[in-house]
Amino acid sequence: MPGWLLNRNKNYKIMSKTIKVLCVGAGHMGTSHARAYHAIDGFEICGIVTRSEGGRKALNTDLGADYPEFGDYFEALEATKPDAVSISTYPDTHAEFAKAAMDAGADVFIEKPLAETVAEAEEIVAKARETGRKLVIGYILRHHPSWIKFIEVSHTLGKPLVMRMNLNQQSSGANWNTHKNLMSSISPIVDCGVHYVDVMCQMTRSKPIRVSGIGARLTDELPEGKINYGHLQVTFEDGSIGWYEAGWGPMMSETAFFVKDVVGPKGCVTISAKDASGEGASADVDSHSKTEALRLHHSELDENGKFVKQDDWITTDDEPDHDGLCYREQEYFLKAIQEDMDLGDHMDDAINSMRIVAAADESFRTGKTVEL
Repeated sequence: MPGWLLNRNKNYKIMSKTIKVLCVGAGHMGTSHARAYHAIDGFEICGIVTRSEGGRKALNTDLGADYPEFGDYFEALEATKPDAVSISTYPDTHAEFAKAAMDAGADVFIEKPLAETVAEAEEIVAKARETGRKLVIGYILRHHPSWIKFIEVSHTLGKPLVMRMNLNQQSSGANWNTHKNLMSSISPIVDCGVHYVDVMCQMTRSKPIRVSGIGARLTDELPEGKINYGHLQVTFEDGSIGWYEAGWGPMMSETAFFVKDVVGPKGCVTISAKDASGEGASADVDSHSKTEALRLHHSELDENGKFVKQDDWITTDDEPDHDGLCYREQEYFLKAIQEDMDLGDHMDDAINSMRIVAAADESFRTGKTVEL
């Protein structure tokens, strides 16, 4: 039953309450999150905010609803007085929108990356702590059963770990326009990189100490100084290392789209996603989190130098699709509000992953390795 969980000297009392949520942004992520709010008992959408009239009308049509529509965020915040705000806009608006929501008494779900800069991310987290509002960041892989298993299996491989991950996206048409708009605010290595360095931090459970980065500008269709390809390398205190690669645009290779592989002294575990790496897959948002199977390889050799065990296959063919994962994220957000969950570690982890990708961007621009 939806409700708030209030602590009264460690005696808990459930109070029935529907959470009024203001949905801000109606792109891929904003639409999926709105579908979740529309479907979950305990949430009620009180308004949709987009800069374009067509965007908010399209979302209402998608939902088969007639929620109030707004073109201005601050007007919507004042008019709807929401209990929660869901922010799925470009990162350059995140800090201003999130802080205003919390000052207005609303809990906040915010898409990754938390902000454009580490300083802004720290301001958002500080505001959450100051106001006592809940802040959940959209790390969708934390709610994905196959990625949870991927991380769990990595803990059996020994130390140090070598982590190899990428998410290149070949885009054209409307997807390329979306990427160009996003890259005017933030680079691919920062936007998607926070997901994968967050996974690396969960795998190593160790402190990141050193980051280097490279980048390339493969198009003249971006503002001066912006890049559409990047690569980061991170070293951890326990000797583990990881790399992440991301490039967006019509020139990117589909062949180099999907690598998710972790190696340790005892073997390796790899996400095998054949269907997620076919023709045109990199432009499909559903394929970005698809796994299909985990392949676990064992390094142990016998007296003849032969492998003792064959590889194990862990099937993941019942995994949720993209909308299903967003539904799980919003169930978590609702639970965080209802049960007054302590989100301190969740917020600190988001800052940590922001520091790593920001250091990679700094390393590319200065040509120097960054010590954290």
